Amino acid sequence: MNVFDIIGPVMIGPSSSHTAGAVRLGRVVNKLINGRELKKVEITLSGSFAQTYKGHGTDRALLAGIMGYHSYSPEIRDALTIADARGIDYTFLKEDIKDAHPNTARIHFFLMDGSEGIMQGASIGGGNILVNQIDGMHVEFNGDNNTLLVMHQDKPGVIAAVTQLMHWEHSELNIANFRLSRQSKGGNAIMTIEIDGQLPEELLAAIRKIQFVSNAILIRRI
Repeated sequence: MNVFDIIGPVMIGPSSSHTAGAVRLGRVVNKLINGRELKKVEITLSGSFAQTYKGHGTDRALLAGIMGYHSYSPEIRDALTIADARGIDYTFLKEDIKDAHPNTARIHFFLMDGSEGIMQGASIGGGNILVNQIDGMHVEFNGDNNTLLVMHQDKPGVIAAVTQLMHWEHSELNIANFRLSRQSKGGNAIMTIEIDGQLPEELLAAIRKIQFVSNAILIRRI
């Protein structure tokens, strides 16, 4: 058990679930954006997030995380103003997302280069999170480990090519968890690989060159 499971996270705000966890959800999106320029975000809130987000600062916390701030950053208090100053268009929507955790946010982000993406996750208590969807495909990770997301076509040999490359080129890496999600047989798929240790940038670049891999993103421990 982590000490923060007992005493809670270092944070700005009144609630570990509604503020610290919300920041961490936003930081996942920040990692997915990976330094590209953000144009717009549409944030859908479900359950208690939808009911109390203004009073608990969940709106500011999510935006702060999306912009790269931490749960202890004083900028959380002014996140809306900072987003306005950066020219980021943001909208908060309320929706009863079916079968979702009470503290769920779905974040649809649009980038200046024309690309976009969707992340859905929940703040599950004590500042802890669970990400369960990336671009409509099921994933499951909590940000406690370095997490590699490999977007690819569901073709024979792709998983083996990725894992063998990791083993032969960087045998010191240990895969803590592995999950695969696909939209349909032969269609778009995503590997979620949680890793003990640091994944080198050159390995990430090599994975992106594997046939049928469209992208690989490393979400460093948040």
